[in-house]
Amino acid sequence: MIDRIALILVIIGALNWGGIGIFKFDVVSWAFGGEYSAVSRIIFTLVAIAGIWCISLLFRDREIVESKNEIH
Repeated sequence: MIDRIALILVIIGALNWGGIGIFKFDVVSWAFGGEYSAVSRIIFTLVAIAGIWCISLLFRDREIVESKNEIH
């Protein structure tokens, strides 16, 4: 469950960075009152923590994930 939440947050961060890069538009800052508002900073921090968490996905044993899919 934590992996999925982390991936969702990383996707949100990636889409936000894509918006900044392509359109020069920061969706998170726009939606929550600017890049220095408390809510925006919390979201940016959660996305960063999720990114750090997702680094662990690179080093996990894939056999565990694949064996769960075989149970069906």
